[in-house]
Amino acid sequence: MIELTIESIRVSLMNYQRVVILKEKESDRYLPIWIGPAEADAIAVRLQEVAVARPLTHDLLRSVIDSLGASVDYVIVNDLSNDTFFARIMLQIDGRVMEIDSRPSDAIALAVRVQVPIYADESVLEKAGVKLDAADLARIDAAMPPGAAAGTRYPEAQMKGVHI
Repeated sequence: MIELTIESIRVSLMNYQRVVILKEKESDRYLPIWIGPAEADAIAVRLQEVAVARPLTHDLLRSVIDSLGASVDYVIVNDLSNDTFFARIMLQIDGRVMEIDSRPSDAIALAVRVQVPIYADESVLEKAGVKLDAADLARIDAAMPPGAAAGTRYPEAQMKGVHI
């Protein structure tokens, strides 16, 4: 398991699809995962600490987990098969571990709410990880339009990734 951080959520100017860019904590390897707009918004709302009038779906999930006496230990992007990413939410409940199958976007949206680590299996990073150097990152950041929301970037370069 390799720990990741959320580098950004980006929007393709070509088709307006969202991609969450995860970055290895100890490396310059990135894991882009294409996600839906609702999931991108759910992640961004929490990262930007935007107040919402009513709980979003992932806030509800957090409340249910808490109400059942469970806690989230971490989430992991554990597989990539047929261009689809898979994730697991690792819960602790009554002294035992439960693994819950999840889409990566939902697992990440929950992880940012409960502030737990996000991991990826090495095999996933070997298949879909991307190495970027400082020049690549500068070129991507330069393509960001003025006034874009913090944490949201618009990439110039195409990054390999697959749909969830």
